[in-house]
Amino acid sequence: MTAPTPTPTPPPPYGYVSPIPVRRAHLGDALASEWTKIRSVRSTVWTLGTMVLLMLAIGLGVAAIASGEGGNMGEESALPLGFFGMLPASICVITLGVLTISSEYGTGMIRTTLTACPSRARVLTAKAIVFFLLVFTVTLVVAFVVATAQVAMVEAAEPTGAEWARATVGAAGFLALLGLLSMAVGALVRHSAGAITVMIGVLLLPLVAGMFMFASALSGLREALFTYAVPSQMIALYSAEPPFSDSGPAGWEALFILMGITAVALGGAYALLNSRDV
Repeated sequence: MTAPTPTPTPPPPYGYVSPIPVRRAHLGDALASEWTKIRSVRSTVWTLGTMVLLMLAIGLGVAAIASGEGGNMGEESALPLGFFGMLPASICVITLGVLTISSEYGTGMIRTTLTACPSRARVLTAKAIVFFLLVFTVTLVVAFVVATAQVAMVEAAEPTGAEWARATVGAAGFLALLGLLSMAVGALVRHSAGAITVMIGVLLLPLVAGMFMFASALSGLREALFTYAVPSQMIALYSAEPPFSDSGPAGWEALFILMGITAVALGGAYALLNSRDV
């Protein structure tokens, strides 16, 4: 008597084939995920909304005061007045940059993120690209509106094309890079309050420390702190000549300095993200 032929066992999962096509994930998937995250949390709306409000209110307010007092800036353009709104707006960008990554460590969401995308470098790259483009775009639009209004309201010299570029594209790039530096610090510290405190110190401590260096032996250090502090770099961005000393940065040099510092911080964030557990 011939034994019955056994029925072949279907391969796992028991013959079911998903209708969803299976493919390898790529950077575009990580970008889509990070864009969904950053636009769906309230911190983005609050921080960017406050940044826009500060840039508009302070920028237009300073222009109105300068115009109302009958001030004439002579051969200078009115575009450097944008610094007054850019400085407080940087605090909002710093906060958002830190929260972009540190909030995931606080809630434990980073484990889910790295499970869905095991490539940690890809995750950090996607966060950096999405954050930079978002802040750069929003700041560029607001900076252009404020600069246009200031030129129209204040009696001053007609800005050159280079001055327009620095006051709009340069200012947007500077704030976006400052936020990117904050995100790198958030990845290094992994704690929202701690990373924000570090970045506030980076923003304000050099100027505060320089004010108390009265000794003549510290004059060189005091001058360096005043020249290369972040607020001083913001002022230098609007000027084609060094505003503080003959050897200090001016114009696009301030942006390049911040770009180099941000690149170093991001390099450290990449290295520690791959070497530390979550």
